Amino acid sequence: MDTTTAQTAVGTAPPGPVAVITGASRGLGLELARALAEDGWRLVLTARGAAELAAAGDGLKAVTEVVTLAGSVVDDDHRERLAAAAEGLGGAALLVHNASTLTGYPLDGAPLPALADFPLPGLLETFEVNVLAPIALTQLLLPQLRRRGGSVVAISSDAAREAYPGWGGYGASKAALDHASAVLAVEEPELRVWAVDPGDMRTVMHQDAFPGEDISDRPLPTDTAVPGILALLARRPASGRYLAAALTEGH
Repeated sequence: MDTTTAQTAVGTAPPGPVAVITGASRGLGLELARALAEDGWRLVLTARGAAELAAAGDGLKAVTEVVTLAGSVVDDDHRERLAAAAEGLGGAALLVHNASTLTGYPLDGAPLPALADFPLPGLLETFEVNVLAPIALTQLLLPQLRRRGGSVVAISSDAAREAYPGWGGYGASKAALDHASAVLAVEEPELRVWAVDPGDMRTVMHQDAFPGEDISDRPLPTDTAVPGILALLARRPASGRYLAAALTEGH
């Protein structure tokens, strides 16, 4: 069941553009939401964890207008509510596909599974979360994005292009998302559709992939990934696949 919270900043400035961000309760999604809020964007945020998402919304409500909707992106009704919330704010100009899963089930300290041992229900969930849900949500938001000549950002991974043991399910799903994004860019030339490889990051998800390892040497999302995405929005280069680190070189 969805839990919904609408939070509005007090002010008289003209309303800013609207961004929809999935997986926005922590990590890259939350840090990008904070950065966009500072730039005047209004936000529709979603994640599965209701408490974490509510806390994220509370932290942003003094900066911008925020609608938080807790739920799973694989749920048809939930996606409909996200689209309706964005339309209620005037329509989305940006859609960020950040929600993803490594395996479709809790790892609980276990290593990532080899393809030979990957439970098929988990593999199905991985593709539902990482590929099918983003496509379905894009379909719903396309009328809004078209009206605004908007943008779609699909968070990718180097595992979409490199073969790493244990990363077969996640990497294959991200490769599929990359290709779907490339096709969308061809079919919707008035939009900008970017697949962004954020690089390694110091996040809960990355720690889950490396149980027991010290990942304190990895950069935070605010070091490279968020600045890279902001650079895309500012410069609006051609649709395509980009490395976040390359977008911030020399800046």
